[in-house]
Amino acid sequence: MVEQPTGAASRGAQAHGRRANRRSYHDGVQVNGYVDDPYHRTRRSVAARMVADGLTGRLPVLELGCGPRGMLDPADLPVPLVLADLAETALRDARRAAGPAALPVCLDATRGLPFRAGSFAGLVTGELIEHVYDPVALLRECHRVLAPDGLLVLTTPNLATVQDRLAFLAGRAPRQVDPLHPYLWLHIRPFTASLLRRVLWRAGFVPLAIRSNHVGWRLPSGRWVTSRLLARLAPGLGGSLICAARRVTPDGPRPRNSA
Repeated sequence: MVEQPTGAASRGAQAHGRRANRRSYHDGVQVNGYVDDPYHRTRRSVAARMVADGLTGRLPVLELGCGPRGMLDPADLPVPLVLADLAETALRDARRAAGPAALPVCLDATRGLPFRAGSFAGLVTGELIEHVYDPVALLRECHRVLAPDGLLVLTTPNLATVQDRLAFLAGRAPRQVDPLHPYLWLHIRPFTASLLRRVLWRAGFVPLAIRSNHVGWRLPSGRWVTSRLLARLAPGLGGSLICAARRVTPDGPRPRNSA
């Protein structure tokens, strides 16, 4: 079992991360700057398709960490949409963009989710899990608020992109662990595809599929060369990991006891 972090040190680390993330994302300026980039447009559209293809039941869908522009459009969903974020300004912008059909909830995902067990048919969270001190605790909360057979779709940057794998062999650190990067320094729990599967199993989910947006290579000029085909063939090499998983039911497959 993975225990919840305890003690003043872990609480202090979580509080520090909470303040840093709120400062960076509260007004949506940084998020709006990259949401329209083709890289992130593809990531978000793949995640939205996974929700549309895998959603069952009539309960609402929760978008956790929606930021100022959520990934889901209420008009495309057959069920109500709940938007949740830590930053009130970003949440207000997301509600304005989604329209009155979406219900906004301001919350801190590291302190437990203020919803009853089994409240949602689906839960989508984009670029959140890498920001939290205890991702297993977060995923267990996602498991708790999902109904039996509920769908989880999450996205997170890939630690092991093709270019970072080669850079690591040359002694250079992957971008996801760069403490000097203007925003990646907030990513404290980077994932590979295999690690993400293990963590999902530990939290009680059955991983269904992992996709990616682009496999890319930055040229010396700074320009990116990307391939969607390679991302489909080898998602573990792509820039983003986009994963769908199903909440385990009592008569379903047992989670693996991953070390």
